[in-house]
Amino acid sequence: MTDATEKRRQRAGARRTGYALGLLINGAVLYAVNVWPGWQAVPYLTDEAGQLLGLVNLSLIAGMFTNAIYLIVDYPRLKALGDLVTLGIGIAVLVSVWQVFPFAFPIGFDWNLIARIVLVLSLIGSVIGILVQLVILITGRPGSQR
Repeated sequence: MTDATEKRRQRAGARRTGYALGLLINGAVLYAVNVWPGWQAVPYLTDEAGQLLGLVNLSLIAGMFTNAIYLIVDYPRLKALGDLVTLGIGIAVLVSVWQVFPFAFPIGFDWNLIARIVLVLSLIGSVIGILVQLVILITGRPGSQR
């Protein structure tokens, strides 16, 4: 077996480990948000956060579903397509959070401003991610080839 073949196999194993961890973490967050302790346990979330629950759940379930698929089939174009879907749902969540803004931060520091900045940076990162995944979907090549 060549050194290049061994490195490719190790990278595939590492990716699959990441997919499995992503699936488990999304599942744990889905459970935490909906069952125990529930989103209501977070002290700075207002009752309006309940309006976002369906979209947040959709995002977590989409992440679980795509990671499960990637565990079975690890093709760059398929992953790019799945990532486009999850990024699109993520953008919908971010826009909804911006509109509803279900936070009641403690008085003192301007946490509302910080939260808005984080939302904007997340949106910018998501748009960049969509552009990257579109390139991979078209070319079939993720990143630099070594």
